[in-house]
Amino acid sequence: MKNINPNKLLNSKWTAVKPVNKEKHFVVTKVQLNRKDQVESCHMVAVMSHREYAVDWQELKQASHWVQGWK
Repeated sequence: MKNINPNKLLNSKWTAVKPVNKEKHFVVTKVQLNRKDQVESCHMVAVMSHREYAVDWQELKQASHWVQGWK
């Protein structure tokens, strides 16, 4: 598992290891933090289709699902 700083999550780029609907590259567009600076919600947008998805930000730590950056 990778360490991800919640404060640097916004506008970060991610690549899906197993693309769904031919969507592979994503950008985090919304991150909502609570008063304790813990992530409450995280939204990503697919670069090609511009579809928005709500994701569990902890899932981004799974190397079998996500790679940081665009590969």
